[in-house]
Amino acid sequence: MSYKQLVVCMVAACIFNSCGWALRSESILIDHACTDITQIPEWAILRVKTSLRIAYGHTSHGAQITEGMTGLVAFANGGGRGLSLARDIFAWNSSGAGGALTLHDYAMSGDLGYYPQWVDNTRAYLDNPQNARMNVIMWAWCRTVGAKYATGTLITEYLGPMTQLEAEYPHVTFVYMTGTVDREDNPNIKAANQIIRDYCKANNKVLYDFAHIESHNPDGVYFSSVRDNCDYYASRTGPRLGNWAKEWQDSHVVGVDWYQCSSSHSEPLNANQKAYAAWWLFARLAGWSGAAGQAGIADLDGDGHVNLSDLALLGQNWLEGQR
Repeated sequence: MSYKQLVVCMVAACIFNSCGWALRSESILIDHACTDITQIPEWAILRVKTSLRIAYGHTSHGAQITEGMTGLVAFANGGGRGLSLARDIFAWNSSGAGGALTLHDYAMSGDLGYYPQWVDNTRAYLDNPQNARMNVIMWAWCRTVGAKYATGTLITEYLGPMTQLEAEYPHVTFVYMTGTVDREDNPNIKAANQIIRDYCKANNKVLYDFAHIESHNPDGVYFSSVRDNCDYYASRTGPRLGNWAKEWQDSHVVGVDWYQCSSSHSEPLNANQKAYAAWWLFARLAGWSGAAGQAGIADLDGDGHVNLSDLALLGQNWLEGQR
C-alpha cells in the first residue's frame, strides 16, 4: 500500500467511526436518457468493477439486460460507437474473475411476479454467508406488473416488501424496476409503472426504468403503444405501424452503431439499449454523477455533495478491491 492509499484509508476509518453511513438524499432514475454508453467515463467503469457486487433475479424479459451486456464486450473491443477503452472493460461474470464485474445472473430464481417467493429468495440469498459481500440486488418483472395494479397488490407485493428489505439489509442497494411494455395490457401497465416511478422519485430510490427504455428509440422518439418486440401501433386497438428497433437497425451500421446479440422476445437493439442503461446505473451507484467527463473524487454516497464522506467511501472501495 502506498503512502497516499494509507492516508485515504486512515481518513476513511476516522469518518466511518464518527459519522456512520450517509443516507441517499436523491433518487437515481435510469431511463432512455441514460443510454449513451460513450458518455460514461472510463474511471467510473473501472470503479464499478472494484466496488459493486450485483445479484440479479429475473426470467426471460429481464434477460435482455444481461444478453445485451454480453454482446457489448466484443462491440466495445471493436470500437463500436467510437469507443476507445481498455480491452474487455465491460466483461462480467458471477465471481468477478479476471477483473470482470461481479454480476451473479439468475442469482435468485423467479421474478417480481412471484410473491412471496421473490422476497423469500432474496432473504435466503443475502443470509447465505457465501454472499456476504454482495451489495446490489436487482429484480426484474416478466409480464405481471399490470396484473399487480389491476388486483391492487402492487404496493403490498412489491413496493412495500422492497422497502422492508432495504431496512433489513442497509448495506445493500436495491434496484427498483418498471415492468416490460405490453400493448394488450397497456393502461394497467402504464398505471403501475407510473406508480413505481413516482414512489422512487418521492422516496429517493434507485430505479431502472425498463419500460421507458423500450418505449424510445436511440434518437429519443417515444412510442406510446408498443409491444415488447418493439412493434408499435397507432393506438391500443389500432393498426401496426412498424417496429422501431428494426427500422433503426436497418438505417444504421451493425458493428458500428449497434451490435447483434440475443434479446429475449425482442430485437438486438432493445438489448443494446438495456445494456447501456445498466452500465449507466452501475456507474451512478459507483459514484459517477452522470456528467460526462467528470473526474476526481465523485459523490459516492449520493448526498449531492463531494466531501469527506465520499473520501471515506473511496477508501473503502479501494480496500474491497484489494480483497
